[in-house]
Amino acid sequence: MKNFMDEEFLLNTEMSKKLFHNYAEKMPIIDYHCHISPKEICENKKFKNITEAWLYGDHYKWRLMRSFGVDEKYITGGSTDYEKFLAYVKSLETAIGNPLYHWTHLELQRYFGIYDVVNEKNAKTIWDKANKVLQEEGLTVREIIKKSNVKVICTTDDPTDSLEYHLKLKEDKTFNVKVLPAFRPDKALGINKNGFAEWAAKLGQVSNKKVDSYDAFLEAMESRIDFFHSVGGRVSDHALDYVPYMEASKEEVEKIFKKSLQGEKVSFEDETKYRTYTLKFLAKNYAKRGWAMEFHMNAYRDNNSRMFEKIGPDTGFDSVNDSKVAVPLSKLLNSLEKEKSLPKTIIYSLNPNDNYVIGSLMGCFQGSGALGKIQFGAAWWFNDNKDGMLEQMKALANLGLFSSFIGMLTDSRSFLSYTRHEYFRRILCQFIGNMVEAGEVPNDEELLGKIVENICYNNAKNYFGMDI
Repeated sequence: MKNFMDEEFLLNTEMSKKLFHNYAEKMPIIDYHCHISPKEICENKKFKNITEAWLYGDHYKWRLMRSFGVDEKYITGGSTDYEKFLAYVKSLETAIGNPLYHWTHLELQRYFGIYDVVNEKNAKTIWDKANKVLQEEGLTVREIIKKSNVKVICTTDDPTDSLEYHLKLKEDKTFNVKVLPAFRPDKALGINKNGFAEWAAKLGQVSNKKVDSYDAFLEAMESRIDFFHSVGGRVSDHALDYVPYMEASKEEVEKIFKKSLQGEKVSFEDETKYRTYTLKFLAKNYAKRGWAMEFHMNAYRDNNSRMFEKIGPDTGFDSVNDSKVAVPLSKLLNSLEKEKSLPKTIIYSLNPNDNYVIGSLMGCFQGSGALGKIQFGAAWWFNDNKDGMLEQMKALANLGLFSSFIGMLTDSRSFLSYTRHEYFRRILCQFIGNMVEAGEVPNDEELLGKIVENICYNNAKNYFGMDI
């Protein structure tokens, strides 16, 4: 029997151990999609206690606590930080099988040097030890990033963002990690969302254009893409709750756009026409500048309307969606390919039933633009657990070129989430090690070590063309 979460955690073959310790473990991190705050990096935030570092904004942990029956006042409410910490510890103590059980222990081990098994009995000891590290040993945001061997962070930024903190970090010679913006134009596509007209007016203000027509809107969007590019942005990201595809003329879309500027709601068909035309316009601009485009698909958000009204979005009330992907995604990619304007594209679905759709479809649009131009993105959100990661890797290996995979990202709001890269890398090495053990691939450490290093870091570095 193995010891709990020792240095061979998740590594059960000789080759998996060699691949992790000799190759994966030492590789830096490119976190090409996350939701951490550039302001907190710029200001080198110091957490007042472990609750602030661990639980503020982490809806993964909040969902677990609700499943344990914890009252909302101990999650997002007004109770003390110690009470919230204790409520989480009680929730975690028996949460075996949930990836949070592993992630939490990894966070304690790697950042705080705490190897205790978390439980209610030692909660106060862990609280005191962790807070001492935060306060006395200076475990600030930047120190966490350095400790994690991170080279690049791509945040998630609205087109209207000033990027002031990215600009400050660019000039800061004391911090050698690149913090780059990622273009997230969800509000530009959300024509039926409340506040769309106000957002379009703000877009006009920041781009010094009066956005009173669809042409003016597109010009403003392109000017913001140029601005992001000047600050180092090379990635866009789109939250596609459904994949839009419905052809329309520019004149049709102009009429739809003007309705929305006047505060009118449009039909689903018109919304789809608008989204398709606008998304294709954006994709062509990404391709022209050598950017990568990310599609995060099939999330169903804000299921609990009472809690949404009480505490807002991104608070743990989202789920997997089952909207159709295969046909609209194929048509969207094909329409761009026909015009030779399909950018590098990374495709994720929150629904694991789409794994073989993505894995097979991406092979239809590969090309010489990059190694693995169309990527099957890492297991995401509800799938970034051991089983989900293995299923994504197996689908990719079965249907494409596994060795071209650009690997893991955090997609997190927590600075402590970089341990998920270690979790991923251990699972990656075990996946390959099992194939060696079964005689399915050669027992060639040099070959397999290179593949591991590439998936952990080199492929992403080359794919995004970042000057690191």
